[in-house]
Amino acid sequence: MALSPTEQKFILHWGEMGTRWGVNRTVAQIHALLFLANRPLTAEDIADTLVIARSNVSNSLKELQSWNLIRSTHLMGDRRDHFVALQDVWEIFRVIVEERKRREIDPTLSVLRECAIDGGKDGSLEPASLARINEVLGFLEMLGTSYDDYKHLPPATMLRFLKMGGKVARFLGSDDQDAIS
Repeated sequence: MALSPTEQKFILHWGEMGTRWGVNRTVAQIHALLFLANRPLTAEDIADTLVIARSNVSNSLKELQSWNLIRSTHLMGDRRDHFVALQDVWEIFRVIVEERKRREIDPTLSVLRECAIDGGKDGSLEPASLARINEVLGFLEMLGTSYDDYKHLPPATMLRFLKMGGKVARFLGSDDQDAIS
């Protein structure tokens, strides 16, 4: 599969962006390739197109499947697995945020809750330190609650909400520190 210069640029940048977000470069590049592809691709197609080892492709495809960003499909007369990526950018965003919350925020909340409970009983912990633990816990719980409120909104509603961003900030008053507390 020959890539246009624009496709190459997109895929390379997606890989660079992925590394900045803690995602393996090859995983991100394969995701970008599948996102741009106009047909399902086999692991061999991917390896040949991106000039990477087949074993690396297999591991990367498993990672992308675990994130629910791609799925395998089958074509009549072909026993090989073919892969397709989610195509709706809102769905991709929703899946990534949901997975990051599940993998990163939820375990952190569990530990912070334990620390808050344990800290209340820990006579050697300074009250200011416990207050900071509780502040982080409260902040992450607020983010989680906000995410739960918004995650089921239709994309059109989210788009209107995002476009209102500056107007909402001005309406609420950007210097109002009480809104943060």
